[in-house]
Amino acid sequence: MTDNFYKDIKFVKNPDDILVLVNKNNRLPSNFIPSDLVPIDPKYANEGKLVREEVKIWFEKLSNDAKNLGYKIIAISAFRDFNYQEQLYNYYAETKGQKEADLISARPGHSEHQTGLAVDVEGSNNNYNEFDKSIEFEWMKNNAHKYGFILRYPKNKEKITGFKYEPWHYRYVGKEAANIIYHKNLTLEEYHRLYLKKNRLLCFSICF
Repeated sequence: MTDNFYKDIKFVKNPDDILVLVNKNNRLPSNFIPSDLVPIDPKYANEGKLVREEVKIWFEKLSNDAKNLGYKIIAISAFRDFNYQEQLYNYYAETKGQKEADLISARPGHSEHQTGLAVDVEGSNNNYNEFDKSIEFEWMKNNAHKYGFILRYPKNKEKITGFKYEPWHYRYVGKEAANIIYHKNLTLEEYHRLYLKKNRLLCFSICF
């Protein structure tokens, strides 16, 4: 892991942007709560799981299409506010130590779950920790991008994301970005650097 995580931290300027980058160096205000949170239909999630409206539409379609093919993909975690994430992170820090906690849990303000754009899922084996051993994982790995979702913390990208591999954690970015990220095997950090940052610099040079 790099030593740059949780250093030179910046507050995100666009927390409502579908492509917002929230990670160990980009954080959300502690009071940020998306204004369009809605519950996922209990057919596709544990009761009371909230996401943004656009995410609800596409996750329910994903889960329903998977169901029609004989798969079970259920959201077991979605929006978390700052205080909930603080309690969760502190629990891991106290029980596992801060170094391990930082590999498996985001510090408060640095969690994608606070954006309302992330879901943790489980399959028919009813064990999110072993989602990659379920029959659903292969389908999800090959099809999530068609619905605008990406596997946010993939294998062999830990030095970029700062987190251990999480086969259960999916982030909504919209179909256009998800398609690029999937086919080019990128993380969201790499997508921002290669596409969004480059476009901003190009616009700046042209517009000014």
